Amino acid sequence: MKRALVGGILLCASCAPNVSPETPMQDRTKRENRLAAEKSPYLRQHKHNPVNWHPWGETAFRKAKEEDKVIFLSIGYSTCHWCHVMERESFESEDIARVLNEHFVSIKVDREERPDVDQIYMAAALAMNGHGGWPLSAFLTPDREPFFAGTYWPPERFKEILSRIAALWTTERAKLLESGKALVEAIAGSDRRGGGGGALTADLLDRAAEQFEQQFDPEHGGFGSSPKFPRSVTLEFLLRMHRRSGSGTALKMVRAQLDGMRRGGIYDQLGGGFHRYSTDTRWLVPHFEKMLYDNALLVRSYVRAWQITRDSGYERVVRETCDYVLRDMTAPQGGFYSAEDADSEGFEGTFYVWTPAQVKRVVPGRDGDLLCRALGVVEGGNWEPHEAREPRGNSVLHVAAGEAELAKEFRCTVEEARRILENGKKKLFEARACRPRPHRDDKILTEWNAMMIGALVEAGTAFEEPRYLESAEKAARFLYDNLRRADGRYLRRYCDGEAAIPAFLDDYAWVTEAWTLLYQATSKIEYLREAIRTAEQMIDLFGAPAGGFYFSGKDQEALVARIRDIYDGALPSGNAVAAHALLRLAEFTMREPWRRAAVATMERFAAELTLQGSAFPHLCSAVEASLTPWTQIVLAGDAPEMRRAIRGRYLPNAILVQVPAEGADPETLRLLPFVEGRKAIRGQPAAHVCRNHACDAPVTRVEKLESLLDRP
Repeated sequence: MKRALVGGILLCASCAPNVSPETPMQDRTKRENRLAAEKSPYLRQHKHNPVNWHPWGETAFRKAKEEDKVIFLSIGYSTCHWCHVMERESFESEDIARVLNEHFVSIKVDREERPDVDQIYMAAALAMNGHGGWPLSAFLTPDREPFFAGTYWPPERFKEILSRIAALWTTERAKLLESGKALVEAIAGSDRRGGGGGALTADLLDRAAEQFEQQFDPEHGGFGSSPKFPRSVTLEFLLRMHRRSGSGTALKMVRAQLDGMRRGGIYDQLGGGFHRYSTDTRWLVPHFEKMLYDNALLVRSYVRAWQITRDSGYERVVRETCDYVLRDMTAPQGGFYSAEDADSEGFEGTFYVWTPAQVKRVVPGRDGDLLCRALGVVEGGNWEPHEAREPRGNSVLHVAAGEAELAKEFRCTVEEARRILENGKKKLFEARACRPRPHRDDKILTEWNAMMIGALVEAGTAFEEPRYLESAEKAARFLYDNLRRADGRYLRRYCDGEAAIPAFLDDYAWVTEAWTLLYQATSKIEYLREAIRTAEQMIDLFGAPAGGFYFSGKDQEALVARIRDIYDGALPSGNAVAAHALLRLAEFTMREPWRRAAVATMERFAAELTLQGSAFPHLCSAVEASLTPWTQIVLAGDAPEMRRAIRGRYLPNAILVQVPAEGADPETLRLLPFVEGRKAIRGQPAAHVCRNHACDAPVTRVEKLESLLDRP
């Protein structure tokens, strides 16, 4: 007999209530539930389920109280493979739907629209099970207090759980209510961790770097074993530590992961862009969905690594990934779509995988053989799909042989091997475009768009690619015009012509950074004004009295707990992003209260950082930024060579302001007082370089500027 523990109570199938069948339901093609009226692509995917789904809201909560029923909460997102599996196996099942409809009030939530709801109930799942994931499945009291949670359950297991919980709600309700209250108290109590005022020291950073070294996989790159996530914030921290101390070990770890990923199946070798994570240790077999945020963060990682190493392969990855986003993930109005599904034609990865016969139909003869060898396409395939029902014998494309190796094997020159490979990949890409594409989630999220704007700014300035900067500005204008209310309050989501849901801390933090980076790249003062306004509103809406920031604003729906989080999961924590944004903007504006707010955020969690800094790499990076002298650079006059020297270097703690030869205009001087007096020298463009606002003599030659930038 299968059993599970719910709040100290054993679940077993033998305790099922007496469930009576309902009237036969209408044909699926005609029936629609309440989710049909929603904008979320994920919720609309479930509009034909026989489950009587409700969206999150008062109607569902009131129904649960009036009918005295447990809430079944299902949280996922539209490109989630295992969410699709659970829908197919359970939510499309008439038998399971009967149980849910009779004994529960069922609620569907798009975690990308409502990360606040997801955060609370994911914390419950982690507390109960030690792990989480999506789909997230939770059972709540009518007061929304969780007492049992898990992730994907096979249909027979799910039916057992439903039956047992329905029975327990009748026979042992007091214990379930007690468990729910205790769990909520534990979640809320997690926000009271740390005492504030902790020391932020270099030792804290060194310990975190040592922890990453212990977790490092020297054979394949990355950290830990399978599954392996990109976790770009770890790479950023290690790059900072390399610059801080010259640590060759830190740079070696970064390069090993970046090299492993660009050669692996986690990278789309034909179309550019990264899949969500690798299911194995070798970066070979990905979970095939593509998320906008992963690609935004990884563009930054590869740009920064290129600035240090000048590895042309890193530049290629950046360009291919940015081009993928501009080609496949950009709305006509300029915003960026959220994600592409792992599945197509009913199976995971079908769009991306190949057999030798398929390759050779596109590229016949010896060239096709070379292409198969180069991309690892072999008879029998090189991966095993996650589900038994899925087809076998396909290969995930990866870099299986380099150009020199191919030239030797196929007795040709390296140049010929390169030509065959490049032409062949183009032909495969064109052939793949004729396959049914994976579903694309076309909602536009403020947070993820701001992340991509920043990535395009970094790529556009480093590689002097105007297309990327133009796309960043167009997307920023879309956010400003479509995802702000009349009172200036940002909203979270735009979909099907509608903007909705007040934005959260993470949205505000990334938007603040995006406007700041756009100003640095373009010198357009309206971007700086909006960065300042957004930062002020962020502090007002989310600031906590004892330091740090709440995830939800003071004007948003009150959930069962309001918490501050610093853990870097699939996305960097909002507190860490806010600290970074405020530190940088404070250097521009010389507003010391903003710097103090950033430092107070880090001090609030100093105990956690000291104990296990590797769990919070982005906040550790913020600590590094607060302990390192900042460099302020003012370019007076048009100085493209100097600008190129600055943007081509990895300078994480530097800001750049560009002013006319005669000096800054009055509004710039008002907002950025430190640029006063910065002018060209005897008619020549000049660079004014200061460290912590102590300035060197201005220089007019690029060689002199480079020596100032490169000093330790």
